[in-house]
Amino acid sequence: MFFCSISGEPPQDPVISSKSGQVYERRLILKYINDNGTDPLTGEKLEESDLLTVKANPKTAPPRPPAATSTPALLHMLQNEWDALVLETFALKQQYNSTRQELSYALYAQDAASRVIARLIRERDAAREALANVQATMGIAPASGAAEDVEMTEENGTQEGALPKEIVDQIDETQQNLSATRKKRKAPAGYTGTAEVKTFVATHTIPSLHSASPAGMTSLAVSRFNPAQFLTGGNDKIVQLYDRSTDKVLASLKGHTKKVNHVAFREHEGESTLILSAGADKIAKIWAHDSASSEYIPKATIRTHKGELTGLVVHPTNSIFALSSLDKTYSLHELSNFTQVYRSAPGEDAFTSLAIHPDGALLALGTPSSKIQICDVRSGNIAASITPPDVSPFTVNSISFSENGYHLLAPDSPSSVAIWDLRKMKTAHTISLGEGFKVNKVLYDYSAQYLGVAGSEGIRVFAHKSWDELVHFEEAGEVSDMVFGELGKEIWATSGREVRIWGLPA
Repeated sequence: MFFCSISGEPPQDPVISSKSGQVYERRLILKYINDNGTDPLTGEKLEESDLLTVKANPKTAPPRPPAATSTPALLHMLQNEWDALVLETFALKQQYNSTRQELSYALYAQDAASRVIARLIRERDAAREALANVQATMGIAPASGAAEDVEMTEENGTQEGALPKEIVDQIDETQQNLSATRKKRKAPAGYTGTAEVKTFVATHTIPSLHSASPAGMTSLAVSRFNPAQFLTGGNDKIVQLYDRSTDKVLASLKGHTKKVNHVAFREHEGESTLILSAGADKIAKIWAHDSASSEYIPKATIRTHKGELTGLVVHPTNSIFALSSLDKTYSLHELSNFTQVYRSAPGEDAFTSLAIHPDGALLALGTPSSKIQICDVRSGNIAASITPPDVSPFTVNSISFSENGYHLLAPDSPSSVAIWDLRKMKTAHTISLGEGFKVNKVLYDYSAQYLGVAGSEGIRVFAHKSWDELVHFEEAGEVSDMVFGELGKEIWATSGREVRIWGLPA
C-alpha cells in the first residue's frame, strides 16, 4: 500500500515524482508545485510533467482512518467537533456584544454633540437679542443683521463641471430674447446726441466720501431704478450707498478686510434689491434691502476663490453673477440661494478683468499677458482668444462689450485702447491716448454710440465709428472708475474721495 509523502494517508490518485521517486496524492502535489515549483522533500525543481501516474485499481475502497475504526473513536471525534462549534459561537457572541457597545457609544456621543450645538445656538440667539435690546435702549443703530450672513465656501456648491440644466435654459432663453431685440435696437427716445455730449460741463461734486486713511475709491455703480442713488467701494474696505438727491450716506456696509475692488446692484422687478461687492481679500459679499427696517442686511459671503477678486458682473438673467480672480479661475453663483453653480478649471493666466456680453452667452476675461479670453458661459469652453499684435505684455485691467454685441473695447497697451470686431475677430480701430495717459477703465454707453476711457489724466469720451474725441475732462485728475448716466445725459466718475458728475449745462 502506498502512503502520500505529504498527508501520510493512502492516496486516492497516486503519482510518483520522477526526480525523487516519492509517492504523492495528485491534488496535494499539484497545489505544492503551483505554490513553490519544487519537490517538497528534496527541494529540486519539479513540474507537473515530472509526475508519473500510478495505475491503481479505482474500485479498491480506501481504508478507514484509524480514528474511525470504533464507536468510541467516532464519539470522540463528534465531541471534538461540537466543542469547536461551541467555542466559535461563544467568540461570535463576544464580538457581537463588543460591536453593540461601540455603536451605543457613537450614538451617545453624536446625541451629546447635537445637544451642545443646540445649547450654543440658544445662547448665541439670547446674546444677540440682549445686544439688540441694549442698543435700542442706548439709541445705537444695530449693525447689519449678521445673523443672516451665510458663509459660502467652495464646498457650498459645484466645484467644477457643467452648469445645471435649469441655469443653461435661463441663459438660452435670455440670449434669444435679447438677441432678437438687440439687432433692431435703437437709442431710446431722448437719448443724448453727439452734439450735446460735446457741451458737457461739471455739474455736481460729492466730496469726502469714505475714510481719509487709506483714501481713495476704487469702484462705482449707479442704480437703474433710482438714478440718484449710487454705490462706491473704497480702499477703506467699506461699501457706501449714497443718495445724491439728499446728499446723505444711506448705508456704510462693512465686512471686507482689504480694499473693495468692485461693486454692483442687482435690481429686478418684483425682487429685493441686492448690493454686491468683491474685494482684494478674496471674498465677495451680498447685502439685501430689508423693507421692514429700510436697511441693507448681509445675506452671504462668498469664499470660493484663493486669490484677489478682479471682476464682478451681474448676468443679464438677473439670477446669477460672475466673479473672476487672480487664482486663474472664474465662477458663477446663484442669486436666489447664493450657491456656487460653476467654477472654471484653472487657466494658464490669472484673470485681471471681467465682462459679460449683453446677450449673456459669452464672457470676456483679461489677463496680465495682454491676452483676452472669450468663453461660452454655458459650457465654460474658450470660444476665442485675442491678443494685440506686436506689443509688450501688459495687464488688461478693463473690458467692455458694446450694447449691440458686435464690438469689444479693451486696452491694447497701457496708454491706448482697441475696438475689436467680434464678427471678424480683428481690430476695427485703435485709439492712442498719449504716453502720459494710463488706462484704468474702459466703457461703452447703453446706445453703443460712445465709448469712455478713464485713467491717470481724467476722462476722455469718443464717438463710435467716427472715433472723434468728444470731450476730455482733465480736472478730475486720476479717475479709477466711470459710469454713463441715464439716457447718456451724465457721466459719473470716482476721483480720490470725490464722485464727480458731468452733464448738460444748466
